[in-house]
Amino acid sequence: MKKLALSIFGLSLLTTTVTFSQSYFKTQGNVKQLYVNDKPFLILAGELGNSSSSTVEYMQPIWPKLKSMNLNTVLAPVYWELVEPEEGKFDFNLIESLIQNARKNDIKLVFLWFGAWKNSMSCYAPYWVKKDQKRFPRATNKNGVGQEILSPFSENNLTSDIKAFRALMTYIKKIDAKEQTVIMIQVENEIGMLPDARDHSAIATSAFNKAVPQPLFNYLKLNKENLMPEFKAAWAKNGYQTTGTWESVFGKSLATDEIFMAWYYADFINKLTDAGKQAYNLPMYLNAALNYKKEAKPGEYPSAGPLPHIIDVWKAGAPKIDLLSPDFYNPNFKYWNDLYVRGNNTLFIPEIKFEQGVAGKAFNAIGHYNAVGFSPFSIENGDEKMNMEISSAYKLLDKLSPLILQNQGKGTINGVLFDKTDNKQEIKLGDYTLTFSHDLNLGWSPKSKEDNWPITGGLVIQLAPDEFIVAGTGIVATFKPLAANLNAGIAQIDEGNFKDGKWIPGLRLNGDQSHQGRHLRIPEGNFSIQKIKLYAYK
Repeated sequence: MKKLALSIFGLSLLTTTVTFSQSYFKTQGNVKQLYVNDKPFLILAGELGNSSSSTVEYMQPIWPKLKSMNLNTVLAPVYWELVEPEEGKFDFNLIESLIQNARKNDIKLVFLWFGAWKNSMSCYAPYWVKKDQKRFPRATNKNGVGQEILSPFSENNLTSDIKAFRALMTYIKKIDAKEQTVIMIQVENEIGMLPDARDHSAIATSAFNKAVPQPLFNYLKLNKENLMPEFKAAWAKNGYQTTGTWESVFGKSLATDEIFMAWYYADFINKLTDAGKQAYNLPMYLNAALNYKKEAKPGEYPSAGPLPHIIDVWKAGAPKIDLLSPDFYNPNFKYWNDLYVRGNNTLFIPEIKFEQGVAGKAFNAIGHYNAVGFSPFSIENGDEKMNMEISSAYKLLDKLSPLILQNQGKGTINGVLFDKTDNKQEIKLGDYTLTFSHDLNLGWSPKSKEDNWPITGGLVIQLAPDEFIVAGTGIVATFKPLAANLNAGIAQIDEGNFKDGKWIPGLRLNGDQSHQGRHLRIPEGNFSIQKIKLYAYK
């Protein structure tokens, strides 16, 4: 809050109080939307490589490139070891430079706090933490060997991380509360235990042999009928017990080890997040490293992070976290997203491999899953082809963002994603069934005979029972009325654009481009926004 006063000859004539509200989440329908400057905001982002933001000089030529790719947000790491190189002495020069350069380029920032953990490990903890293992104990494996992982059971580890994180948030508020350049914070990065499912240090084992904390039981009892099926089954094995040790409640298994660790990681993160929000109340989320294969056992992947099968533990243990989000480095895009939106969870994809198909995945995530945003990883290192793909997609999504945000959570928006195996999808909107398919299904391109098809996708928004906006790349749509014994006719298709939320029609596509009224088409490799009006006839 800031007071502005006009004074003449020492007399105060006018005092106005101006309040600057930081970004926040607001629910629309069954999803959350991020609000920035009190308006809904769609994150069209890229995440920097791990080291890119570690020097001011390295970032200077990157900013124009990011702007040219139509990003409105950059996800940038900030590092505990550089923020607090000596205990109690803080250096925020890098943070100040990132904020100033983002403002110059009209780009928002999401900061990724590389504190106690990054990709399971504690590689970004300061040297003064790393070298003092007595004061800052490590997790150990089942053979008692210390790991490069700070133990979440140590009060010193928690307290020191909190001090640094609170100092960071205090500084961001001091220099950015008015401008709101920084709109969200990622707390730590891809938390998880390796190579065992749990910490086997003495302090961890002591906690493991104690009773399950009552707050977890309180959550389970309150949400019993709405628990994720995997976790409900784990609790059901021993008869839904509401007292007892971890093994007496959940059984003796690696799965129980993972549940135990998830609770104590979540408790650590909740306390850290709470301290950060007390300093500056920005939205905060946590990201998860997904299992590289479905059948992997706990300990074979970064275990106990906010994964779908234990997401209830995270909801119970870390209620201060606003979003629990997946990072994608495997091909099972729809499978994992379907898991993450269960229970009215809102999707945000903060990190995804920067490769062919990111455009289709962005359209699908935002359209079908009502995602808050999308962000390929190492965005500054893409080749010309990849840069073109994501910048073309973001250009369309930026124009569409007012309409997208107006429709998310209301059942009037959807999205599709295709490859050669999964190449067709039906969607019911308004008075019609819309059948979308991969453009190469038409067989017109020589690419259709290849073993692998490029990943394509798009989104559709209902404007009226018989009128739709379709955008994307490499998709074809046909239409059928929901009413029996009727056919669908295309009254008109216009390719156009939006300016300040207003539709500006361009080319009329009622001829060859629509195959003389047979379909709507956006060829593979092209990016387009098209508006179609339908009618029914016998």
